[in-house]
Amino acid sequence: MNWDDIRIFLAVARSGQILGAAKKLGLNHTTVSRRLTALEDSLHTTLLNRRTNGSELTQAGEEFLHSAERMEAEMLTAHAHLAGADIALAGTIRIGAPDGFGVNFLSPRLARFSALYPDLTIQLVPVPRSFSLSRREVDIAISVERPETGRLIARKLTGYNLGLYAHKDYLERYGTPQNVEDLNQHRLIGYVEDLVANPTLDYAREISRDWKPAFEVSSALGQTEAVKAAAGIGILHGFIAREHSELIEILPHKRIKRSYWLSYHESARTLRRIHIVADFVSGLVEQERHLFS
Repeated sequence: MNWDDIRIFLAVARSGQILGAAKKLGLNHTTVSRRLTALEDSLHTTLLNRRTNGSELTQAGEEFLHSAERMEAEMLTAHAHLAGADIALAGTIRIGAPDGFGVNFLSPRLARFSALYPDLTIQLVPVPRSFSLSRREVDIAISVERPETGRLIARKLTGYNLGLYAHKDYLERYGTPQNVEDLNQHRLIGYVEDLVANPTLDYAREISRDWKPAFEVSSALGQTEAVKAAAGIGILHGFIAREHSELIEILPHKRIKRSYWLSYHESARTLRRIHIVADFVSGLVEQERHLFS
């Protein structure tokens, strides 16, 4: 087997497309297809079902993927020790995080890391969606639930609360709800339902099954801005809302509890730069855990 062919197989398996993998690798899609065929011929099996709309792993492909990832991990480790790249903490680490945590908490604090390790580039992707570590969309993922699938190493960062908040001007104008039923008489702000990344983020159902937002925003920060504009009552992250004295929490007994988890793929467990970044993020949260209380 040729290692370059295995590397190409990994790229296709993770992207689900020959064309997408070719772009990422900087190769012609015909070359990628040809190298995949050579790998399958050497293994005497079919690894991928190739279709016009993408590629899907066969059972043999699924089994070979685990072996290929172990080979990749060994190659990365060997490269780090021989070339010294990992020891010098050079290269790029991409972190995927929910926008509330990524933009509000992590982004302003990463400058400290850049000062410590100027040759290591950090890419922060803070959007309200899930990231695939197995497909290498990111190197480190922050999620609002513990990953249950995949060969991942995960650690809990912290618990946090969400609650109902409104701008003081809104409450002066329309009154303060005294119970959940009163919310039906108010303008509510929520997520765009069909864009909710996973059920864990469907907070509104834990407040009321009758939650009917008049204004929907598909990001935590967008909802915060809408509430700050006195557009209505929204379910906001407590550690964000408490930064704005004009926002008032209502019905505090209806707080929602969630947790942030940090994870990375098992194949990266020997890479020092992954551990350094993961430990730095964990340390930031530990130092300022009071913000999430």
